Amino acid sequence: MEINNNQNNDYVVIKALDDGVSVIGLTRGTDTRFHHSEKLDQGEVLIAQFTEHTSAIKIRGNARILTCFGEVESEIKK
Repeated sequence: MEINNNQNNDYVVIKALDDGVSVIGLTRGTDTRFHHSEKLDQGEVLIAQFTEHTSAIKIRGNARILTCFGEVESEIKK
């Protein structure tokens, strides 16, 4: 398997702490657009990757996010 060093191949791990966590992939380029979304229920884990098409990942809801830079938790807007 060959890895293209011209793109960022970082992974993020997203674990839902509550039901209904939304994970949305955003495109790369001059116009940022939604290109993929997932709903996670409590305890479910999603492993996502930044690719030539995905430049950002938006997470809405209570979740634990692990990256190569560390760990952070998202929260529900109160």
